[in-house]
Amino acid sequence: MSDHPWNILVLCTGNSARSILAEALFNALGGGRVRAYSAGSKPAGRVNPFALELLEEQGLDSAGLRSKRWDEFAAPGAPALDLVVTVCGNAASEVCPVWPGDYLRAHWGVDDPAAVEGSDDEKRAAFMRAYTALTERILTFLSLSFEDMERAELQRHLDEIGRAGAAAAVPQGLTFSDD
Repeated sequence: MSDHPWNILVLCTGNSARSILAEALFNALGGGRVRAYSAGSKPAGRVNPFALELLEEQGLDSAGLRSKRWDEFAAPGAPALDLVVTVCGNAASEVCPVWPGDYLRAHWGVDDPAAVEGSDDEKRAAFMRAYTALTERILTFLSLSFEDMERAELQRHLDEIGRAGAAAAVPQGLTFSDD
């Protein structure tokens, strides 16, 4: 096992919804094996209130979550990254940010719930769909012995998770608490 948690950067455009949800999920579910961060190429400047509401409902810590530019992670003193995950969706023809460097990369596209127009209930449903999709992918990743895998083998798994939308099923009503 690695002597340090894997540092994972989740990238999106606005860093207000999907990447924020993924950051919180990785950190909650990772059991100390990972430390996740999120950033955007064109950050919205604030976390979407529906994302914060959903995280609170699910019992996930949202303290310290903020919308930020990705260049924070290229600055001196930034954590050394092991994995960069993009979560931009393809349906809206979004352009995903490209992060340079010698890290493992994964693309786990999820439609942007912040782009949904309609009632608050319709928006909440969109956020729940994104949350569920991200949870499935993250649980699938965390089920791997990724710390001990050869790079090429792990990259195949990362690509498969992105293509398949994850093989793991998330139980209905999955919630997290401090209990």
